[in-house]
Amino acid sequence: MRIVICGMSGFVGGGLENFFRKRGDTVEGISIRSSTSVQSIASVFEQADVVINLAGANILGRWTSEYKKILRQSRLETTIKIVKAFAMCSHPPSLLLNASAVGVYDSFHQHEEGSRHLAEDFLADLVREWETAAMGASSERTRVCLMRFGVVYASQGGAMSKMLPPFKLGFGGKMGDGFQMVSWIHLDDLVRACAFLTDRPDIEGIVNFTASEPISNMAQSKAMGRILHRPAFFDLPAWFVKLVFGEGSTVMLDSKEVYPRRLQEAGFTFLYPTFERAMEQIVHAQEQEALHPGDKG
Repeated sequence: MRIVICGMSGFVGGGLENFFRKRGDTVEGISIRSSTSVQSIASVFEQADVVINLAGANILGRWTSEYKKILRQSRLETTIKIVKAFAMCSHPPSLLLNASAVGVYDSFHQHEEGSRHLAEDFLADLVREWETAAMGASSERTRVCLMRFGVVYASQGGAMSKMLPPFKLGFGGKMGDGFQMVSWIHLDDLVRACAFLTDRPDIEGIVNFTASEPISNMAQSKAMGRILHRPAFFDLPAWFVKLVFGEGSTVMLDSKEVYPRRLQEAGFTFLYPTFERAMEQIVHAQEQEALHPGDKG
């Protein structure tokens, strides 16, 4: 297959590139900026099989009014250009895999893809706009899958690169009251799920990219402490997280209990269904990297 990835230089994009190249696919990256013409994007998309859109500034941060503009523009403007480029192609890609987020769901219910209990805040509004824009590429020749990502974990990069250092130093602990549910996915399962969708023309629309077993922040902290053999009682109170991140603290403090019903019903099997199994793999991989630096084996 010929696969084009927008956002290939990022954490998830790099994982997808490695996976598909090893599988024998042709993988190309494309960078879409404000100055990039739709015509030039269409020329890259012409006769590609799959486009994966991961474009978007990091959602973890302090959401100032200026940063909110960056969060919106980096997602919406890029996606709108991608949709216009699809329309210009004589032979458009048959599949658009568009990133999205579980932040669209509210904090008070359990969620599958059909959930109507959506949040009413900046992130949820952004996700709705983003998904609506991406669905503009849907046609008789192109199906669109909206990949609602949970927190993505791996041994290198992503959220775990920020979480592990304090735990390894013995300063780990829960955030807020710790009862908020965390919906997450291991990077290896994320890229496998993307490949799974390329082979399932019957699946389109919303797909939750989360492990089959969400976990509370408190249980997650205890598991990290146990696997790392470190204490985990240096808690971060909610007021401190809000002081540092402002409105952006909702990403860490809000509860998101999300289940990947569509992937499961289609027969997808997770390598890392539980956080403990994922954490053990991550720690082992980091230990191996420390012993054999640069060995990708």
